[in-house]
Amino acid sequence: MAHAAADLVAKGEVLDGRTRSAAIDRARQVGVILPTFAELAGESWTPAAVAQKVASVDPDQKDASNLWRVNWFNAPNRRTRIEVPDHLIIPPALSGVEAPIVVLLGSRFPMIGAHKVLPAYAGLVSLLVTGQFDPGRHRAIWPSTGNYCRGGVAISRILGCDGVAVLPKGMSRERYQWLENWVADPSHIVRTVGTESNVKEIYDKCHELAASDDNVILNQFSAFSNYMVHHACTGSACDRVFSELRGARGNARLAAFVSATGSAGTIAAGDYLKTLHGTRIVAVEALECPTMLENGYGEHNIQGIGDKHIPLIHNVMNTDVVVAVSDHVTDRLNLLFNSKVGRESISRQGGLPPEAVDAFSEVGLSGFANIVAAIKLARHMKYGPDDVIVTIATDSARMYATEAVGAQQRFFPEGFTATDADRVFSSCLSELVGTQLLELGDAERRRIFNLGYYTWVEQQGVSIDDFDARREQAFWRDIAHSVPVWDRLITEFNGEVGLN
Repeated sequence: MAHAAADLVAKGEVLDGRTRSAAIDRARQVGVILPTFAELAGESWTPAAVAQKVASVDPDQKDASNLWRVNWFNAPNRRTRIEVPDHLIIPPALSGVEAPIVVLLGSRFPMIGAHKVLPAYAGLVSLLVTGQFDPGRHRAIWPSTGNYCRGGVAISRILGCDGVAVLPKGMSRERYQWLENWVADPSHIVRTVGTESNVKEIYDKCHELAASDDNVILNQFSAFSNYMVHHACTGSACDRVFSELRGARGNARLAAFVSATGSAGTIAAGDYLKTLHGTRIVAVEALECPTMLENGYGEHNIQGIGDKHIPLIHNVMNTDVVVAVSDHVTDRLNLLFNSKVGRESISRQGGLPPEAVDAFSEVGLSGFANIVAAIKLARHMKYGPDDVIVTIATDSARMYATEAVGAQQRFFPEGFTATDADRVFSSCLSELVGTQLLELGDAERRRIFNLGYYTWVEQQGVSIDDFDARREQAFWRDIAHSVPVWDRLITEFNGEVGLN
């Protein structure tokens, strides 16, 4: 599947006309018009008739109109459109550093309240328009640690096919509650062994499922459509936010883009920003599983950044820094920002009004990991007030309410007091210590790149030539520049559906 994905993105060709015709028929039946990637990136306008219909649709409905909301331009109400993607700016009183830390909010995306619905859309649509997926026959299998499989199930249901979520059984209860409400059948939730770090076990289950010709595996860790769509859409969204900020700060520079690797889709936005601004690309991982830092292993609870391997779609040779963050920090911050005593401490010590503190309900565990990594980076690099750091909050605290309860029981069994909250505020934010940071030279990049061999060549069957091709930046530029080819295929598909 990984080899096919690499060829697919490079060529953008129709591979099976009969299967494509079946997909066109299904799209006509369910009333689907597919947005192009340029439209999702905000580079072209949504058709007026579509925009009018979208305005009347609930963003959490199983409705084809919500495909047009799979972008960074949804307002806080998730119904209307805004020109600058919604974001938070972490003030120095919270971060303890002078550098502005800008956090784009993935919770504004439709249906799942997380930006992982964007690569899910790209993955399935790229198969539809090239004739590799028949919604009437195939089942879409979505391997994930939580948000991507939710996005996949949502896209599948809208496109009139079965979507199967494959994820570790130890993920948050809220993820499973969402899935139980959306899947067509309870058997479409497949629970694998372990927690966030057990990605190989997900792959093993997918190998079993792939024995049936009716199952199509959409592996976010190896699908180059994931890289492509984040480069095009998330990269341009970050640039638009920075442009707005630079208008108010004439000397600002986009110093760094910080992203937990996870599937390594989101971090593709860093390639986009480096091309425009010379931005440093900073990869984040869990300290309890320091794969990039130490060739290490372990378990952690920063849900959304599955590890113990290097994703095939991670452009390692363009990555500049690796930062590790402990899940003890992110679990405590989740409790701090989502408890009454914690919010009072933040207001008291940070001087923030209640509404500013409340805004952090839009930040989930991996979002806090990115914020903490940005603080560590700013301290290490000695960034000042003109050095803007941009990062992402994939989802919101609403996905982790039970995790906050668990954190209190684990770390503060006698109760979470005001004194405890003040200590968490200082140790995990304003006075955060410990670097666990590595600047990458060529030798370190090669070391991390080579780690991927054991997953992709030895275990997953990627050819050594395809694996090694990823060392060259020309490989990644070809993927990034393939967007117009895909948009042409989508436009032709829509034309044959005939609902425009």
